[in-house]
Amino acid sequence: MDGERSSYFGVDRLHDPGIEMIQRIEYPAESHYVTTPDGYILVMHRIPHGKVNNHITNRPVVFFMHGLVCNSAVWVNMGPEKSLAYLLVDVGFDVWFGNARGNTWSRNHTVLSPKDPRFWKFSWHEIGTIDLPTMIDYILQNTGQKQLFYVGHSQGTTTFFVMASELPEYNDKIKLMIALAPTAYMSNMKHPFIPMLSRFRWILESVVRANSLFEFLPEPNILSQIGKTMCLAGTFFEELCASGLFLIGGWNSRELNATMVPVIVANTPASSSTRQILHYAQEIRSGKFRQYDFGRDNEEMYGTPEPPDYNTRAITAPVALTYSLNDWLVGVEDVKRLESELPNVVLSYEVPDPQFTHLDFVFANDVKKLLYNRLLILLQNYV
Repeated sequence: MDGERSSYFGVDRLHDPGIEMIQRIEYPAESHYVTTPDGYILVMHRIPHGKVNNHITNRPVVFFMHGLVCNSAVWVNMGPEKSLAYLLVDVGFDVWFGNARGNTWSRNHTVLSPKDPRFWKFSWHEIGTIDLPTMIDYILQNTGQKQLFYVGHSQGTTTFFVMASELPEYNDKIKLMIALAPTAYMSNMKHPFIPMLSRFRWILESVVRANSLFEFLPEPNILSQIGKTMCLAGTFFEELCASGLFLIGGWNSRELNATMVPVIVANTPASSSTRQILHYAQEIRSGKFRQYDFGRDNEEMYGTPEPPDYNTRAITAPVALTYSLNDWLVGVEDVKRLESELPNVVLSYEVPDPQFTHLDFVFANDVKKLLYNRLLILLQNYV
């Protein structure tokens, strides 16, 4: 089992920007490294305790999993007053963050280089069936806990639903799962452009194969580089950068602190596999929550002409669903469909702000008042 000091491809594990942003505000932070059965080297970050009460032992464990084209920084960008991770650390939780294969900090492999197309032959199915179980087992082994809390946003919920349906034994390792913007069914997405683009998914897949575009937003990606230099508060481009965020998940200028935009775009978007994007496009068109569609190769891959559906009724872990009306990527109808299939929903909560968007779940000014305070109570009730 990997730990804090092993080394691959000359990675400097004593210099990790993922924990430096936490240490900068004087919280303790750790980097942990774990290798999946198929060779991907994943980085996890940890805040073991807060600034006070650090003598408490046997703390309940919370594992955070980020969304698409994100990394663990998304959970700490807003600082101690507004980030759910810091709020939980300060009341006695042991907080861990995952990083999916291929993103900013999980770009190493025991054999393959990110320049090798084989490195990118995965979608969020592999993140759910391989990465999550590997990280969860590592955390439980290293903390001595039998269960942990799971908090996911967007793709972080998708991968959980994949894991809990495909590997139902992992339901017993989850004390409570909190889904921020639960993303499974997607046929009722309100985004003005993405559903239209998904109609051309076969063309997109052909272009990807023909041009070897297997990595989406290669590192260092140009959008983050531009964001670091052009999105500074008070510049001409500040409003333009904020608008770029709104075009992803919905418009809500009241809840975005423009001075935080440079911090957000410094780490987002992160790289991912193009197949992750295509898998979501398939979900939008099919109206199903199912495995990756390989087209003519489905018979070889699955033994059936169509990819198999994920069995959401096998997800027996307690699940709290939180959603919003102005989320352009997650439709309320799709959340309700998922809710009707999950056997152990303990909370179905509509954020009481009709303008609340997909990215507001992690970046909104008032997210603590609108959502996190309720989640803090819920989590503490399950301890």
